[in-house]
Amino acid sequence: MSPEIIELLSKSLWETTVMVSVSTLISTLVGLPLGILLTITGKGHLLEARSLNRVLGAIINAGRSVPFIILLVAIIPFTRLITGTSIGTMAAIVPLSIAAIPFVARVVETALKEVDNGIIEAALSMGASPWQLIYKVLLPESWPGIIAGLTLAIISLIGYSAMAGAIGGGGLGDLAIRYGYQRFRADIMLATVVILLIQVQLVQSCGDWFAHKLNKK
Repeated sequence: MSPEIIELLSKSLWETTVMVSVSTLISTLVGLPLGILLTITGKGHLLEARSLNRVLGAIINAGRSVPFIILLVAIIPFTRLITGTSIGTMAAIVPLSIAAIPFVARVVETALKEVDNGIIEAALSMGASPWQLIYKVLLPESWPGIIAGLTLAIISLIGYSAMAGAIGGGGLGDLAIRYGYQRFRADIMLATVVILLIQVQLVQSCGDWFAHKLNKK
């Protein structure tokens, strides 16, 4: 493989890593509190507010029901408003983040709901405030589930980032389409597939390791 191709692969790998890392960070910063809010406003929970819970649930379900490739194209004006362009790595971060936020929120909600009610009742009986219950009981008890869910989100984002390459999003997907498919370069196509496979395996292994370390059971 020529030095030029290696340079192209390295550049694309870096772009994919940046896209996935930044969009994971943004979706976690927004999805985590959203998932907590969904949980504590649910029926019989800490701060039950059924109307708010239904509205949030409907918005999240709507976000999850739009296929990523359609979302990618549909929000191009919004992407251009935020980043000043609709192509490139920075532009791809916008739809990637928007696609991942509802997923992360549901992952957090599911993990929090698995916390034993006995632990919650014990904390409340000892006078824990809502904030203390969330910060010192719910989150520590559910970190393994949240980390496992975030690992799935990151793997999905790697797949989405390759899809973003179809409309000039940069990264390995863009390289595979422009060189591997359009220029019939089977070696480049094979290299991008192998790199993506390795990337996913690394993410899954790291996620499993962190979830295992945080599991107190």
